[in-house]
Amino acid sequence: MSEAPNLHVLDSPLSRQKLAVLRNEETGLPEFRRVMRELALLLVGEAATGLPTRPARIRTPLKETEVEKISAPVCLVPVLRAGLGMLDGALALLPTATVGFVGLQRDEETAEPVEYYVNLPRDLEEYFVIVLDPMLATGGSLSATLTKLKEHGATGISCLHVVAAVPGVKSVTSEHPDVQFYTAAVDPALDENSFIVPGLGDAGDRLYGTL
Repeated sequence: MSEAPNLHVLDSPLSRQKLAVLRNEETGLPEFRRVMRELALLLVGEAATGLPTRPARIRTPLKETEVEKISAPVCLVPVLRAGLGMLDGALALLPTATVGFVGLQRDEETAEPVEYYVNLPRDLEEYFVIVLDPMLATGGSLSATLTKLKEHGATGISCLHVVAAVPGVKSVTSEHPDVQFYTAAVDPALDENSFIVPGLGDAGDRLYGTL
């Protein structure tokens, strides 16, 4: 989607293979969890290109040299509950990261996202924030999450998704042009229940066996 310059699609043989496993309805619970974690690793590695760095001097076994180190604290924010499936993978690459949580559910009458849990670090403006949310469907919940993060002071934000749908991408990338979005795939449509098509089903149900 060239019209969304803040959208980055991770497209490699490895990411496509991981995505194929997650899409397959025959993939069982343990494998689904494992591959979700592995794809999160790939997405974090891609998003980490936006992390600020600073020069530092160290000594190798042979001589002193200059290296670069990440210069800002990182806060990982899984959107409950499916975002938890990406958290272990993200922490594997960013083991010192702080973890915040945002919980949203859809009001069945209005179809609007309703906040039920928020726990974020103080001084969020000092952090580089990475939101973990496997499915970007309509974009309503994600947009509400981003608004909440900004209310708490966040400025540098990236969002990681396994699959995104065109309607949601158009909505959130235009509403939040200052945020960077990373996904392994962009699917064309949503069905009448706002599920991504072809998608991979309900990520939360498949992660936690609540099908």
